[in-house]
Amino acid sequence: MNHKGTVTLETERLILRRFTIDDAQAMFRNWANEDKEIAHYLNWQSNGTFETIDDWIAAYDMPDSYNWAIVLRDIGEPIGYINAHDLDDLRRTLEIGYAIGVNWWHQGIATEALRAVLAFFFEEIGVNRITARHKATNPRSGSVMLNCGMRQEGILHQASKTGCDMICYVILSEDYFGNVENM
Repeated sequence: MNHKGTVTLETERLILRRFTIDDAQAMFRNWANEDKEIAHYLNWQSNGTFETIDDWIAAYDMPDSYNWAIVLRDIGEPIGYINAHDLDDLRRTLEIGYAIGVNWWHQGIATEALRAVLAFFFEEIGVNRITARHKATNPRSGSVMLNCGMRQEGILHQASKTGCDMICYVILSEDYFGNVENM
């Protein structure tokens, strides 16, 4: 893979960019404040907003670190994140994770961000296989993945940190390039 690190990506409504320490308050306010509605669906827990941002910022020094703040142009501050993890250069695979604050659910924002990131990884990094998963209790996240051309691959039973089933999705480069004009 031709790693480029977390470069700025732009869509009609969004700027996907690196986090800065100045984003900590917006991160806490908009999605990472242990809001039960959001936290219920996440499969990770932070050590705290400042520590999480510090870790993400430190990782930007590595060319294979991909962690974007999802910034809504209209308000100019992060409303969520989207990242890649579990990268495997040999197999040219990775997994995507994302979250946005409740105030921005059901507006197509996660779909817009995921489409931009999929395009970046397939067209610029040379990834062959991208996976994503969500808790079975969050089927709307699966709708985001389906809307972006991913297909359901299977279920990991009791695989979340809370014991919930995880629904897995995949998209291959041949799927992406075969359908890119339809996205």
